[in-house]
Amino acid sequence: MAVTAVRAPAGTGTDFSSRAAAEAYVGGVCFKQGPPALIGAELEWLTAQDEPSASGSRPSLAELAGALGSYAPRSIAPDSPALPLPGGSRVTIEPGGQVELSSAPFGDAAELCERLRADARQLERLLRTRSIRIRAAAADGDRLAERLLQLPRYRAMERTFSGIGPFGKLMMCNTAATQVSVDAGTDRAEVAARWTALYAIGPALIAAFACSPDLHGAPVGTWASQRMRAWMRLDHARTRPPVRQWSDPIGDYARWVLDVPLLCVRGSEEVGDWEAPPGATFADWLCGALDDEVGRRPDVADLDYHLTTVFPPVRASGHLEVRYIDAQPGDGWTVPIHAVDALLSEPAVIAEATRIGAPVADEWLEAARCGLAEPEIRSAAVELLTLAAEHARTPAAADELGAAVRRCIDGRMPTGEAAHHFDDEIES
Repeated sequence: MAVTAVRAPAGTGTDFSSRAAAEAYVGGVCFKQGPPALIGAELEWLTAQDEPSASGSRPSLAELAGALGSYAPRSIAPDSPALPLPGGSRVTIEPGGQVELSSAPFGDAAELCERLRADARQLERLLRTRSIRIRAAAADGDRLAERLLQLPRYRAMERTFSGIGPFGKLMMCNTAATQVSVDAGTDRAEVAARWTALYAIGPALIAAFACSPDLHGAPVGTWASQRMRAWMRLDHARTRPPVRQWSDPIGDYARWVLDVPLLCVRGSEEVGDWEAPPGATFADWLCGALDDEVGRRPDVADLDYHLTTVFPPVRASGHLEVRYIDAQPGDGWTVPIHAVDALLSEPAVIAEATRIGAPVADEWLEAARCGLAEPEIRSAAVELLTLAAEHARTPAAADELGAAVRRCIDGRMPTGEAAHHFDDEIES
């Protein structure tokens, strides 16, 4: 859920002459077109202070900043240079103290995984200097949700989501994901094919990698992915676009974004809370319907910020962010990276993946609830991972995907049993 901090605009005028101009801007910045060549990832972990209890308390922001030093993000250390780790990853901190690595983009998944693995080891070594451990879990089953970051953005999020139910704060503070980012495509046709594929395979991949059955504070219910349950329950207008009805993802995404209610209206840096009129959309603000409440029209910076407050399962951010996969145990995050990479490797594979995923493409909640226990979803997951193994870039990636196929056939969640553990390296 990392975002780039932005400053309030210096002027009060709008940079958009019409809604059509705003839609064209969104289409251009959210879907950068060119030959798909790069892949990246974001890895999130829960954090805990080293304590006798199994769960541990959340580390303070000061402890996190002290441990990270020159790598600390400015959200917790305003004067930090916020340097990237040696492998190119940047560190961010999520509202509940989760730590995230955002990789640089690479030309192949093997190099991406190698660099991320090295940076994850370095991150863990840094945190251990302040007795902070990272926990490879997609949902916190032990601790109450507690927000550590007090930025206006997160206050606005918590205020907005708390009026809907408990899932907003749980998502913000008690969940972690593995996100994979890929190029959008060469032209509108390829963008549409890749976008459609990522949504068609979503429920099957949710089930294949679901490993968060416990989320402390969630309403009673048995779910394979409590993390995905939280995302899909917190704010439908913001998290569940009607993608199956879209014929042109570039244009339709732009229209959808403008009709999503405002999470907040950025104020000056001195303003503690950024209020947005309830239910008002960016399109309302753009056309002048909020002139009395806000006192100005939106500009490009406001729209750029609004784009970071929508959370669909696949988000367009210049590239395509796959956001529906649980954080994996141990080093298991390499498997979904290789899966997405292989399934988008060439047009014929994309078409076949879309065909396999299509029968369960609408079963998002069922996939999160039942995971591999639902026979049709499990069958699609097995077929997709088999296809990925057949088109993996390296023998090592094929082996990982083959192991995932066997696990899914057996209906087992990822356990991290074969995962690499960092502790021995850190203590040696």
